[in-house]
Amino acid sequence: MTATAAVSAGPASPIPASAASIVGPAPAPAPVSAIASFHLVRYDTVSAMRHMAFDRPLLRDSDGLLFWRLLGTGSGRSMSLGADLYRWALFAVWRSDGDLEAFLRSSPIAARWRDEAVECWQVRLAPLSSRGTWAGRDPFGGSCGTRAGLFGGPRQDVAVARGSPVAVLTRASVRVRRLVAFYRSVPPVDELLRRQDGCLASIGMGEWPLVRQATFSLWRDQDAMRGFAYRGAEHRRVVELVRSHDWYAEELFARFIPYASEGTWNGTDPMQPGPRPGAGAPRGRYHGTDPAR
Repeated sequence: MTATAAVSAGPASPIPASAASIVGPAPAPAPVSAIASFHLVRYDTVSAMRHMAFDRPLLRDSDGLLFWRLLGTGSGRSMSLGADLYRWALFAVWRSDGDLEAFLRSSPIAARWRDEAVECWQVRLAPLSSRGTWAGRDPFGGSCGTRAGLFGGPRQDVAVARGSPVAVLTRASVRVRRLVAFYRSVPPVDELLRRQDGCLASIGMGEWPLVRQATFSLWRDQDAMRGFAYRGAEHRRVVELVRSHDWYAEELFARFIPYASEGTWNGTDPMQPGPRPGAGAPRGRYHGTDPAR
């Protein structure tokens, strides 16, 4: 799939021109209780860019944090050549839910989000499956499954069968010689994504201008995600080009069950029934399906 399609063989994303990410250490093997989290934080000043450097040692020393990436975001819902220098993201894999709780309770980073951010949204993620690598590493420490659910439990599959929302993370490193063809393919797929009723929210992110891209998206359910991935003619065409012309030097595709969310994303919580991000819905706290049920 394409880099613009949050559910593709490669990620869809905008290009944060000057927003290079700060990366974390190589992940340790993930235990069966490991979870992931995604945090989207908006500040009221571009000087927040400095946190991309200053947060690195704090994250490195965080207990139970197995893998992380700090990411710049794009100015649009999906692919865009502009950077949003006010909004930044963190993707993380934790040894346990308790380690994430401790981080949110006591880390200076989380304290700053509460005190200084003009908007913050975060979601907890039960990994379902993953393929590929991120900078040569498996973010999930080799514990990923494709059928019974990531990190061992069938409970994730049960939740998906009930029509639970699905989150998708895609990441790709685009070969330099394929950049022109890659960006020419973006607009029609991006427009297709915008028209998807089943896409609750999506955002493009970047580690490195133009070349290293990532996308995080939320979907109403697996059927909606698969409908976009496999039934859109433009998307299928780009997926074929990605494969036949070897556009990506590396890619990662991972699926999750989003089981708790907090805060707002463009004015609303996309995990809460009602308007999508940008429609100005009330703030929501901890919504979604708990995969333990």
